[in-house]
Amino acid sequence: MTLEILASDLLAPVRHGFFTRRGGASSGIFAGLNCGPGSSDQAEAVRINRGRVAEAMGVTPASLISLHQVHSPDVVTVHEVPAERPRADAMVTDRPGLALGILTADCAPVLFADPDAGVIGAAHSGWKGAVGGVLEATIEAMEALGAKRDAIRAVIGPTISQRNYEVGLDFMDNLLAEDDANSRFFAGGRDADHVQFDLPSYALTRLRDAGVEAEWTGHCTYAEPDRFFSYRRSTHLKEADYGRLIASIRL
Repeated sequence: MTLEILASDLLAPVRHGFFTRRGGASSGIFAGLNCGPGSSDQAEAVRINRGRVAEAMGVTPASLISLHQVHSPDVVTVHEVPAERPRADAMVTDRPGLALGILTADCAPVLFADPDAGVIGAAHSGWKGAVGGVLEATIEAMEALGAKRDAIRAVIGPTISQRNYEVGLDFMDNLLAEDDANSRFFAGGRDADHVQFDLPSYALTRLRDAGVEAEWTGHCTYAEPDRFFSYRRSTHLKEADYGRLIASIRL
């Protein structure tokens, strides 16, 4: 099966892609394009999968850079291939030939570009990173490399949708404590103790409030098991582990 790569006109002409799980070498619960070295999948399968992504992005496997993601607001500026994965949740670069790769399985993968300035970024934005400011920090790091805020475009890739993202009332209370206006990102849940959270809309609002043009591809990771890995779906199915999707961008 060939790779399936989702792209957005908003990021054109910068080369990028939100890769689905289709077209990979992994099997079992990881079946398809699992690109997570932190998973319990066979290391050789992950290596083959990442090699296929690198080839699709037109870079060497070593130049497909990913992070040790920790749900933080931390951003690293990449000038060359690092010796080991940086501990952070976003990265930016102005160097051609380096492909930035973000791994997700329900959280929001966000790709950024200012084509005129020749600056790109990629962020892993779960609710914790978004609340902590990882999206705004990525924009600021791009500006430090010469990007212009009003020229930056951002696209959120496949992410768990509100319909499938149930959280407890304490989660909602914490976000309402940050800003009462956050109530718009919640809807009623299955009972009085649960609500549904709209992560992609929350991330979109943060991006647009920061002054950048942004959109979501509209794909829900939980709802399409044949196309996307989902941490929450795997948990509900009581599976031992889950695959990781990759989103990548390069100059």
